[in-house]
Amino acid sequence: MAEHAGDGTDRTYAYLLVDHLRWLKHEGLTPKNVTFPDVKRYMGAVGAEVPMPLGTPWRVGKKSYSNSTLKTAASCLKGFYLHHADLGINTELGEVLKVKRLPTKADRRRSVLGHVKRSMAGNPLAPKSQRRRHPKMLPDGAREVVRAEVNSARDRLVVDWLGDGGFRIGELCGLHLADLHLRDGAACGECRTPHAHVCHRAGLPNGARAKTKYDWELEEDGVIRGGLIKRVSPAMIHSYFDYMMGEYPRAAEHGQLLVQQHGRGRGMPWAPEGARKMISRAGTRAGLGRIRPHMFRHSFATAVLDASDGNLVVTRDAGGWASTEVVDEIYAHVDIHDPVFDAALRTVWGERV
Repeated sequence: MAEHAGDGTDRTYAYLLVDHLRWLKHEGLTPKNVTFPDVKRYMGAVGAEVPMPLGTPWRVGKKSYSNSTLKTAASCLKGFYLHHADLGINTELGEVLKVKRLPTKADRRRSVLGHVKRSMAGNPLAPKSQRRRHPKMLPDGAREVVRAEVNSARDRLVVDWLGDGGFRIGELCGLHLADLHLRDGAACGECRTPHAHVCHRAGLPNGARAKTKYDWELEEDGVIRGGLIKRVSPAMIHSYFDYMMGEYPRAAEHGQLLVQQHGRGRGMPWAPEGARKMISRAGTRAGLGRIRPHMFRHSFATAVLDASDGNLVVTRDAGGWASTEVVDEIYAHVDIHDPVFDAALRTVWGERV
């Protein structure tokens, strides 16, 4: 396992695999004698719809896995048992898992020479696909209300950067001062306007990490190049300088942007969980209920998509998504109050009268 970084997908797979191995022990099974019905039964125990008795309840008191987590668990278990089969262990289960399926349109688009593909690797453990729900966005005017409820320049910076930058909370809490090029014509030469470089770093003291893993490097001249480049708004720059001039500890040697302001860890990097709780408390005080940082990202993406007349590429790059398909599936929904949508419905209704 030394070749694995131990973060990102590796960590997620490890958590899911540990849960499965604990279930095997609980059921008196091992990777050598477990059967395909046993593994299907496990998938049912963690939340999949499986038409069979599930045996002793598992993960009592915990929520079932979401559909996306079930897909990840299915991939993890398939890879785990195929690896064992390659080593000559439980080859019967390995053969069952080596199934094929017909390629979809999405498969063909993603693949080189996809138009000639006749089959794709399948996974009999995977749950049925579900269309993604509409994202949970901020209520109208919530950003200004939440910003008025926070208690420090740091917290105002968080609200502004989530709202105008569409950052994930792990990206924001993982930013270093060196990542911020907040002037025109920065030395990196990769963006003419003020911007930030989102760099994936493992092992940060606050546990933050960027989801995206673009290549980046710190040059000999001390300038960060690479990573995911995100434009920065004037409001974001203003809140940054307000925070740096008034609250940022001069003795901080870790170089991270967001720091704790109270308690024994004062001056140390601020953890994403702390930022989530701050946003949630501000939303509660404002009478908006529970507000999550990711709602800002959803609202940002929807606003960019609307302002760009539905340009998926612009929205993808503004928010740092891996593909336009993700943007299309999550955000490209018609506004039910749109005049064109309204006129179309009224025309149809009029024809039926």
